[in-house]
Amino acid sequence: MFLYLLLNLGSISIPLLYSFEKKMRFIKHWKAVFLSLILVSIVFLIWDAIFTANGVWGFNADYHLNLLLFGMPIDEWMFFICIPYASVFIHYSLEYFKPNLLISKKITKLITVFFMLILVPVIIMNTDKAYTFVNYCFLLFVLLMGFFFGIKDLQRFYISFLIILIPFFIVNGVLTGTGIDEPVVWYNNAENLGIRLLTIPIEDVGYAFTMIFGNVLLIEKFKKK
Repeated sequence: MFLYLLLNLGSISIPLLYSFEKKMRFIKHWKAVFLSLILVSIVFLIWDAIFTANGVWGFNADYHLNLLLFGMPIDEWMFFICIPYASVFIHYSLEYFKPNLLISKKITKLITVFFMLILVPVIIMNTDKAYTFVNYCFLLFVLLMGFFFGIKDLQRFYISFLIILIPFFIVNGVLTGTGIDEPVVWYNNAENLGIRLLTIPIEDVGYAFTMIFGNVLLIEKFKKK
């Protein structure tokens, strides 16, 4: 069964098709977008490979292609291109069609500081949980980068991320077992907080934020060159 592959292709198909739409022409930024996707995916794939090798998470062979690379199915490699592309497309669609839909700079800074203040004690108290600790360290780093170098991006991203969470919960819900007999991706609960949003580990929300906003920060940097 090729469920993981289908989820990847289904996620990217419509955003990729509409990237050529005449008015928005998202494809005009393809160099910045794909350079960002590649750089961010390298970081996440290294992290992924280490966690897979150490049993922090793993993959159900019934739902992915048999081709493995560094212990991970090729579908997992595709995930880091398909899902971020679809997500940043949503973000930039909001920028194009609703350019004035922004949170004030003051409120954006307060939201960012609030999340960072929550993350610090969670990180300190969970150094023994690999996914929680590493994931929230990355999230804290990205929020710090946003606070000092990307407040303008965060002003819109906090809004677009709420929209992105809708397809996120659908796709990630299926990956973690919603509506199917067994999860496509399983998690070792000894390495996370054990809090699930339906079937999704709560850490996955932070993981998604880090991955997607990390791409937005780099895209904005590369667009200026």
